[in-house]
Amino acid sequence: MDFKLETPSALGYFSHLVQSDASLPMLEAAASLGQDEYPDLDVQQVLNEVDQLISRLKRRLPSDASAMHRLRVLNKLFFDELGFRGNVNHYYDPDNSFIHCVLKTRKGIPISLSVLWLELATSLGLDASGVNFPGHFLLKVMLPYPHAGQVIIDPFTGMSLSKEALLERLNLSQLQDFEFGGRSNSTPSAEEMLKHFLTSATERQILTRMLGNLADIYSNQSDVPRLQQIEQRLAVLNPLPKA
Repeated sequence: MDFKLETPSALGYFSHLVQSDASLPMLEAAASLGQDEYPDLDVQQVLNEVDQLISRLKRRLPSDASAMHRLRVLNKLFFDELGFRGNVNHYYDPDNSFIHCVLKTRKGIPISLSVLWLELATSLGLDASGVNFPGHFLLKVMLPYPHAGQVIIDPFTGMSLSKEALLERLNLSQLQDFEFGGRSNSTPSAEEMLKHFLTSATERQILTRMLGNLADIYSNQSDVPRLQQIEQRLAVLNPLPKA
């Protein structure tokens, strides 16, 4: 009997990766988004490249390094030495959303840069997460004593953002009708809004935003075939509840 092993489709592979929230491999799922545009993409090679960066980081840190020290070493390597940064000149290039392209060019958009940075951060044991901030994805790190506090980082520039800078980024006029805890008839304070929008994003929310960015690009380009591919992935990622 002739047995043939069929390679799963790009959509089938993605569907397998995102089946469970408890075991969703963020980096692998994000890297697999490039397979529609780059059918020969080797996702495992992408993971290996990131593993090499992780090893490079860990060699620079003593086993008893504080969280603050680990954060500083990570940012120095990622933003200063490797030069990861936002692609200012070609922000709406779809390649900015593909992890393997970002690894190669060291340029991306906030959320793709964040996916890579978060993989490195969590490998160092940092309490880090992504933040679905309006208009611009951010990074959050919770530091323990003696540097207890919250650090918010703009992955586009590598800069830490103060509370005042974050408040300036919130477009209060556009968000004034936002519902907070069912209190749609009351206007939330700026402090309440800031706290709400600094909530950590889940892996599924991050992938949804990445796909949403690509959908916007392809929609603006009237690229129906590529838009349909993105919509198929979104349907797999966020299936409608069964009746």
